[in-house]
Amino acid sequence: MSQQQLFPTTTPTPPKVEQPRPGSRADRMRKPLAKDALKQLAEQHGVCVRPLALRRTDTTTGLTEVVEVPCGATLAAKCKPCAERSRRLRIQQIREGWHLTDEPTVRPDKPGEDVLALVRVRAHLEFEREAIQYQPMTPEERAAQVAEIDAAIAELDEALGETSLRGHLTPKDRDERPRRKRSTRRRQDTPDLPRLPVDPRTVGRAYSGRAGKTYRPSMLITLTLGSHGPVHSHLRRGAYVAPCECGQRHGPHDDVLSTPVDPTTYDYRRAALDSIHFARVLDRWWQNVRRAAGWNVQYAGAVELQRRLAPHAHFAIRGTLPRRLLKQIAAATYHQVWWPSFDELVYRVDKPPVWDVDRQAYVDPKTRQPLPTWGEALEALEEPDSRPAYVARLGRIDARGIEQGTRDAERSIRYVTKYVTKDLTDQARPRSDAQKAHFDRLHAELSVLPCSPTCANWLLYGVQPDGVKAGLTPGRCTGKVHQRSTLGFTGRRVLVSRQWSGKTLADHRADNRAWVRAILAGGMADTEEHDQAADEPDGSKRYRFELARPEDPDVPPLEHRLLRAISARIRWRADLDTARIRTATTAATTDPPAALAAVSLGGVTA
Repeated sequence: MSQQQLFPTTTPTPPKVEQPRPGSRADRMRKPLAKDALKQLAEQHGVCVRPLALRRTDTTTGLTEVVEVPCGATLAAKCKPCAERSRRLRIQQIREGWHLTDEPTVRPDKPGEDVLALVRVRAHLEFEREAIQYQPMTPEERAAQVAEIDAAIAELDEALGETSLRGHLTPKDRDERPRRKRSTRRRQDTPDLPRLPVDPRTVGRAYSGRAGKTYRPSMLITLTLGSHGPVHSHLRRGAYVAPCECGQRHGPHDDVLSTPVDPTTYDYRRAALDSIHFARVLDRWWQNVRRAAGWNVQYAGAVELQRRLAPHAHFAIRGTLPRRLLKQIAAATYHQVWWPSFDELVYRVDKPPVWDVDRQAYVDPKTRQPLPTWGEALEALEEPDSRPAYVARLGRIDARGIEQGTRDAERSIRYVTKYVTKDLTDQARPRSDAQKAHFDRLHAELSVLPCSPTCANWLLYGVQPDGVKAGLTPGRCTGKVHQRSTLGFTGRRVLVSRQWSGKTLADHRADNRAWVRAILAGGMADTEEHDQAADEPDGSKRYRFELARPEDPDVPPLEHRLLRAISARIRWRADLDTARIRTATTAATTDPPAALAAVSLGGVTA
């Protein structure tokens, strides 16, 4: 008998939980709510929890009926099933376009003679409009003739919009104001980049391996802003935890993680400005990549927020590029903000400039002198020695190659899209007092910085914003930059290049519906009636839709609609699973590859 068995072992008894008295308020409050159970069941079966009731009117037969469509929310906080459906659609989009071997471009058809005739007439009208400016006549006569030609141009543009032309022939509005030109010469403090003619190809280079095997790898890159000051970090290298900048080793759930080591020296102003202009930096990055690589690089990715509250982006790139070139491009990427100087606050938030009704401008509260207008402030930037108000730069880049069909490829796709259903600040929401202080300090800096030329915060820096009007309140701009849910970043969360897969999200949805109909072979035609009507050539003209109100007598309560939708989804899933098994069994007896294809396609809509 061992020494351990000589001593009696005592098992700690769990603390006894006192049960509330039956019938008491505590006992009633512990019972789940019926609406919560209905919502949970709807989310389990992928049913939209807040569907929209639309009244559809058939203009041919006059029949009116109420149809339901999903809300289409992309955030799980609003509707988890719709957000998850959108995320799966993004996964499908990235998967189909990441390792393409053929060009996804579609060559446009040549315009017909009837379209060219309309464009020819449009050219003559534009010539006549410009020629009127040089003919001798009174200003009233010139204005009358220009208005007559503009009416003819508007009528012709409407006719061109009904043709097969894609896009607009001319801009919608005429802006005859002189455009401000900036120098395109690169800054002297940034390294030069090779500039090659951009080849129209979008497919990456293929490499030959052993036994004649061909490899066409792609890349996964992460773009991160530079440091704004040292922050507390937990860096693990195997079993070894590296010490932080403060000299200590923090645990993975330490309360001070991702907060500044020294908040007094942390550059909150630069962190806020980098977040505001990060979307522009990404646009400049992709321009530099294509010019330096020499081919039309395609990408798909998403923007997330780090724990230190700085945005960064993950991108899947079709094809490969040298890592040395990517680091060189990252070091040479910048965005210049040509705004009036806003280095120091001229006025406080509690004592801003006041609106003068007679002058229709904001004036100094003491001297009653009007502030410089936006145009006057920009004229000062026309001087040869003028400098941009701020220069946003890109920081670090991480890149690695990804092979097609590997486990890393699927893992990387889900890694890129793991946060697209959440709000930008959800994954970086503060938990401790130190993290809340860091969050509040950055938001306070964002609340007084200008977000656009029309921002009311320009009054704090002694400049009237563009399109000035009465009622502007500095420090309370309604722009998304100043909101706590965005924390400075207001660009698109998901970024996909135009020639990534040659399809839009609507095209991917149509492919999924076509696959489901092919599997069901008409068995669920009644549930797909709305989709079939939308796919008809004259469906958009035949049907007229309007939003039905909840109090309308023909609109049932939301709870009844959710119950019916849950039942329909359960039946639909059962019929779909049965049809998939039947299709796979039938194809396996005749064509085994077809059976494998049917099973693989089933993961698209499951």
